[in-house]
Amino acid sequence: MSSEIIFQVTEADEGGYVASALAYGIHTQAETLDELRAMVREAVACYFDDPSAAPRLLRLHFVRDEVLTT
Repeated sequence: MSSEIIFQVTEADEGGYVASALAYGIHTQAETLDELRAMVREAVACYFDDPSAAPRLLRLHFVRDEVLTT
């Protein structure tokens, strides 16, 4: 059992944020970062039937693409 779940967070094309857990089938989205944090916690709680089996540490890894033109 892992001691943490790492979520990859990206900005959605239509606005807001999308978070996907690495190594778990947990995905969620929200309009704001505060909402996203709450949604990630809720998604993890729903994923694990036994709350004591869920890792206590949830890490959000923000991925941002930046496009430059010449």
